[in-house]
Amino acid sequence: MTHARSILGLGAFWLVSGCAGVQSIAPSGGAHTSAFNDLFVIFLIVCGFFYLLVIGFLGAAILRRRREGDEGVPTLFRAWVALVSVSLVGLAFASWVTDRAMASYGEQGPPVRIRLTANQWWWDVTYFGATHSEDLRTANELHLPVGRPALIELHSNDVIHSFWVPNLAGKQDLIPGRTEDIALLPRMTGVFRGQCAEFCGAQHAHMALTVIVEPEAQFRAWSRQQLATARPPATPLQQAGMTYVTTRECATCHAIAGTTASASVGPDLTHVASRKTIAAGTLPMGRGGLYAWIADPQGVKPGAHMPYIGLEARQLEAVVAYLESLK
Repeated sequence: MTHARSILGLGAFWLVSGCAGVQSIAPSGGAHTSAFNDLFVIFLIVCGFFYLLVIGFLGAAILRRRREGDEGVPTLFRAWVALVSVSLVGLAFASWVTDRAMASYGEQGPPVRIRLTANQWWWDVTYFGATHSEDLRTANELHLPVGRPALIELHSNDVIHSFWVPNLAGKQDLIPGRTEDIALLPRMTGVFRGQCAEFCGAQHAHMALTVIVEPEAQFRAWSRQQLATARPPATPLQQAGMTYVTTRECATCHAIAGTTASASVGPDLTHVASRKTIAAGTLPMGRGGLYAWIADPQGVKPGAHMPYIGLEARQLEAVVAYLESLK
């Protein structure tokens, strides 16, 4: 008996723990997910209630035959029809109220305006400032101020992708040649995980997006830091790395503000070391991750558009040292 209780307790623990974390709809970190969860609970309660009634009536019908002249059945039937009708109208009204509420969340305060472009297999992120000079570009990471709406334009450069941050809102597809949009209203600080939710190729599973919800002051500090140009090299090794990155293969795809590298094919590297991951969540940011990714990107993420270059040991060390300094 004790062993059975332990198993049941462990099962309950895993069931509850499976409904939390950085990629889960519960507990909700956003207004949209919270509203949807409330609506789901209403539907679950109402549908569960009617399910139990149906099972009860079925059992009663099996145990009791209809008697001649029994006038209770028509009356009960009319009551049943009325109850179902009222419940359906109530559910429709609850859905309408939730839909209107979710549509209004994007109007609660001055929004952060973002353009999010999906590529196989990474996310290009542009924040729109008050002027064009205040626009900033990053990759694979969203910073959002808590309590302030974010209006996000969604684009795709290749195939159909799907933007989904379960803790904050529902899914929205990104279709090539079309501009979609989604509004987020974070209500809880923390680090959450977004994911492409539409199969988009071999590395679909490695197309994650780190979402950091933080207080307004921290968001503004992060924005100012991202607008700054890249740090100049502090050591001869970093200088050698910058020379290689800005004059060789890297500069044909990547941009680093304050240097001659200005391409936009791949992620912007101006502050690459300030991000939490490398290659859209494939590796953690750090020296080891940088070494692995730069040395053999195809070994880490087969099919990615970053090619194998074949750097010599000294060149690899210099490039890693320089990129590690870009915070």
